[in-house]
Amino acid sequence: MKKSFLVLCVITAGALAACSNPSADWQKANQANTVGAYQQFIQQHPNDARVAQARNRIGALNDEQAWTAAQSANTLDAYQQYLQQQPNGMHAADAQDKVNSLQADAAWQTATSANTAAGYQDFLQKYPNSPHASDAQDAMKKLTGYQALLYSTHSQKLANKMAQSLKSKYGNELQDVVVVPPTGKSKTIEVRSAPMAESDAKTACTKLKKAHQHCTVVKSAS
Repeated sequence: MKKSFLVLCVITAGALAACSNPSADWQKANQANTVGAYQQFIQQHPNDARVAQARNRIGALNDEQAWTAAQSANTLDAYQQYLQQQPNGMHAADAQDKVNSLQADAAWQTATSANTAAGYQDFLQKYPNSPHASDAQDAMKKLTGYQALLYSTHSQKLANKMAQSLKSKYGNELQDVVVVPPTGKSKTIEVRSAPMAESDAKTACTKLKKAHQHCTVVKSAS
């Protein structure tokens, strides 16, 4: 009876020793390759030389899980959350690129919804290298590519006086009235509306002509 008990104790002790063998446990953790497996190894063998390696692998697995979740959601908030969780992660640069791209897309949607020259200008200042930059420039040209030519003279005094008069009468239609100085060898000073879309310039000229005011649609001087 005593002999059987001793044999059982020896077998049990051997089994426990085998179960807690660091090399065997490390191999098991590597095969599983999960956060839980490496955490279990650290708990079982806190003083083992491979603990640092286990922690590194836990960090890498957490990084991959966070990146997979961000890609799956594919939203601005998801990529920003990844960067908060893993500021030095393997995919931090890619995540930042995604954030920049999604922010630019959102800004572009805002600019196109407003469809104003100021909105497109603001977009270009913030995202000059965006794929939408050329579209923004084209949109600005359409919105500011024309002016209403109202008056021409060689006298700066007359030009200023006419500009003030037209602005007080037709400021809403013309958006603004500006005095354009001579260019090149020309000595002609022009009074024009603010840069605007061709359709707006035509509409303004139609109204001014009904009031017997000279008005011609021309391409913007700026």
